Amino acid sequence: MPTPIILDCDPGHDDAIALLLALGSPELELLGVTTTYGNQTLEKTTANALRVLELAGRVDVPVASGAAAPLERDLVVAAHVHGESGLDGPALPPPSIGPASMDAVEWIAGAVTDAARPVTLVPTGPLTNVARYLEEHGTDGLERIVLMGGAIAEGNMTPAAEFNVWADPEAAQIVLHADVDVTMIGLDVTHRAVTGPDVQRRLRAAGPIGIFVAELVDFFTVYHRQTYGWDGAPIHDAVAVAHVLRPGLVETNRRNVEVELDSELCRGRTVVDLWRRTERAANAHVGVDLDPDAFFDLLVERVARLG
Repeated sequence: MPTPIILDCDPGHDDAIALLLALGSPELELLGVTTTYGNQTLEKTTANALRVLELAGRVDVPVASGAAAPLERDLVVAAHVHGESGLDGPALPPPSIGPASMDAVEWIAGAVTDAARPVTLVPTGPLTNVARYLEEHGTDGLERIVLMGGAIAEGNMTPAAEFNVWADPEAAQIVLHADVDVTMIGLDVTHRAVTGPDVQRRLRAAGPIGIFVAELVDFFTVYHRQTYGWDGAPIHDAVAVAHVLRPGLVETNRRNVEVELDSELCRGRTVVDLWRRTERAANAHVGVDLDPDAFFDLLVERVARLG
């Protein structure tokens, strides 16, 4: 039976690709999509989720919008990476459908209650919605949480911190200490999932959805070429979805992870006790390695199914 998942996201180029990977994978049952601020404002990320679902012919998948700002911090969005729309590059028409009337947290609660099997949450943006859900509804009915965020040894928003965790570190700390199985897919892994000319050629040969994904990557590459010198872009969020549907693609170690909340210099750093320097109990599976060739083979194959 397919694994029931809810994708909590902030589309965003890599979120959109993660959503398409989930839609193209029969191992997964996408119960719905919940949206948050992050790569752009909540209004824009919600519209982008709806636009991508329409493109894929899956308007049957419900969308519920959630947090417009972090639990305690000021709102900051990553328009410098994802553009004014949050999904700059290929042109998609405005959505002809709208989100559900209820808030994302309440929508998740109903979906988890109604699901025939325990549900996996896959958050690929700031963790505000998921933290609110855990605080209000607990972990009953959840199988696990597989999040894209954090890092062992690098940052992309600051030298110390990855954007999703930096945006709402208090929410990340709540999620990482929840009484449920948590996996953290961070930059150490996703920075190995960088496209290149060969992947772009394969995507363009994979049908109309593949062309759309390649055009997303064209725009996404501009920032990463300027910042890192890469001839491609990391498809961060799709790695989290891939880990759920293809166990073994990502190697993980179970370790303690704490989030830095007090330091301005290191705000949002995920402090991973990789070498067990403390007595703190392990609370998460932490991604440490990825098979990038297998990841891109999977991505291209599943995108082609949608075409």
